[in-house]
Amino acid sequence: MIQFHATTIVAVKRGEDDICIGGDGQVTMGETTVMKHKAKKVRKIYKNSVITGFAGSVSDAFSLTEKFEKKLEEHSGNLKKAAVALAQMWRSDKAMRNLEALMIAVDKESMLLISGNGEVIEPDQNFIAIGSGGNYAYAAANALFNHTDMKAEDIVRESLKIASSICVYTNDNISVERL
Repeated sequence: MIQFHATTIVAVKRGEDDICIGGDGQVTMGETTVMKHKAKKVRKIYKNSVITGFAGSVSDAFSLTEKFEKKLEEHSGNLKKAAVALAQMWRSDKAMRNLEALMIAVDKESMLLISGNGEVIEPDQNFIAIGSGGNYAYAAANALFNHTDMKAEDIVRESLKIASSICVYTNDNISVERL
């Protein structure tokens, strides 16, 4: 079975008006082949009031993002309610259970990690990272968030740059979305 390693995503929130998600652009097939250098894995949804980033299978992530946007519509933009509804559907729906992806969703009030295990996790601090290089990016974001006054976008970009210098599944073609 061909396996795609796809991505590193970092989200940082510094107050209500400094919110950013970024991701690298690399999609890797198997252990040795880069299939794409400039994939965009972050986007604004629901009237540009929520930003999402995904790691995992690209087609699965697109499907999840579409379903999540529908849940946001159903719950009038309430991020937490929509995330819980998506996680419940993801876990219980037979077809969705096989989707391989993680999603970060952020609005002005909340930052959430949503998984196919039915988990909706709000991080202890206002930063989170997922994907192949997620641990590297998380460590960098942790240091930069807690020991500098850098803006959210600068922390996201620098964390991804650091992850790309360590993780073979992460490149430095960074795309960023801000609220």
